[in-house]
Amino acid sequence: MEFRHLGRSGMLVSELSYGNWITHGSQVEEEAALACVRAALDVGITTFDTADVYAGTRAEAVLGRALKGQRREGLEIFTKVYWPTGPGPNDRSLSRKHVMESINGSLRRLQTDYVDLYQAHRFDVSTPLEETMEAFADIVHAGKAHYIGVSEWTADQIRQGHALARELKIHLVSSQPQYSMLWRVIEPEVVPTCEELGVGQIVWSPIAQGVLTGKYLPGQPPPAGSRATDDKSGAGFIARFMSDEVLATVQRLKPIAEGVGLTMAQLAIAWVLQNPNVSSAIVGATRPEQVRDNAKASGVKLEADVLKAIDEVVNPIVERDPAKTAQVARRP
Repeated sequence: MEFRHLGRSGMLVSELSYGNWITHGSQVEEEAALACVRAALDVGITTFDTADVYAGTRAEAVLGRALKGQRREGLEIFTKVYWPTGPGPNDRSLSRKHVMESINGSLRRLQTDYVDLYQAHRFDVSTPLEETMEAFADIVHAGKAHYIGVSEWTADQIRQGHALARELKIHLVSSQPQYSMLWRVIEPEVVPTCEELGVGQIVWSPIAQGVLTGKYLPGQPPPAGSRATDDKSGAGFIARFMSDEVLATVQRLKPIAEGVGLTMAQLAIAWVLQNPNVSSAIVGATRPEQVRDNAKASGVKLEADVLKAIDEVVNPIVERDPAKTAQVARRP
């Protein structure tokens, strides 16, 4: 496993992060989840990403139990705040009340005194940005988080948040967007802005919800038990990639992967890691062998002719519109 700086910060993160968005506490039993975390640790992954909303807070609790007994200084634990975690009107958003209460809940479930990165899971149009950033600053200054980050913010929103963070003497060092060969909406605006500001990308869904593994075939139903058949496992997110045109195009990547000695999944992960603004790619798993296989993408160098060949295949189906950033128009 190789490591990169998280943005322009001094903290190193593993090139692959282990994420438990749609697995821990929902899709897989706890023993399987623990086995996947052990496999991640065994292959050298030290960076673990979760959120309070995942599986209704259960994912954080599972991760906390899985990492218990590990040397805390040898881990980078990330979590997020914004989405509803309870039935009340204040159990959501980036208000000071919810942010301050949420960090305490996350630390309790994760069984740690601090997180290395605390992230705004979306931009909150209902709360003044100053209020949110001041709450984050108090959390950092209290030692409950080392750095802050954002997820699915536009370039302008990142710029505004970064400026306030500097005024408050805290470090906004990361952006967590969706990014893959097929979904490149961050390239026109977010990446150049983040390069300028020293903000690194921690990208999610580098395998496009499993589509880039090649297991989904055009004209055929999804394999039984796959993510595309399970509403709890992100079927809504994968739907955008499930057209026959997309699936047929993805099949044309197989000879490229074979030519460089990689699986389709490894090629997809290695591809996002070729972007120098990407600090880490988040991978999830339901089985330990998936973790071990995906880890082989770390350190892979794809030559220019391979990158060109990939682009020639996927260009007709790539989404590049920055307006497709996952924005929320009102309080969840």
